[in-house]
Amino acid sequence: MSGMDLSQLSVKELEALMSNAGKLRDQKLRDNLAVVRQKIIQAAKDEGYTIAELFGTSTGTAKARGTAKGSAKYANPADSSQTWTGRGKRPGWFKLAIERGVQPSSMAI
Repeated sequence: MSGMDLSQLSVKELEALMSNAGKLRDQKLRDNLAVVRQKIIQAAKDEGYTIAELFGTSTGTAKARGTAKGSAKYANPADSSQTWTGRGKRPGWFKLAIERGVQPSSMAI
């Protein structure tokens, strides 16, 4: 570490120093990652393997799993095209019907 006295720097100078240090850190991490990646590729080649053979052909990003749409369990008595699965936040029409005294079981499909 250098003998820089940070207590003598202004807030603006400290912010600039932190920003530059963060950018430099990120660059060094990327560079190190590239070096390690190359070492792994070379080690695999030296043993007669490809990276795909060792780790599969994944791109490294996880596939997003879609959530299954549940089947409708309730329908709006005033408009049967409005339905609700019974999961998540209650729709406005459902809340309003409950407030008016309608039983959830009477809206069940």
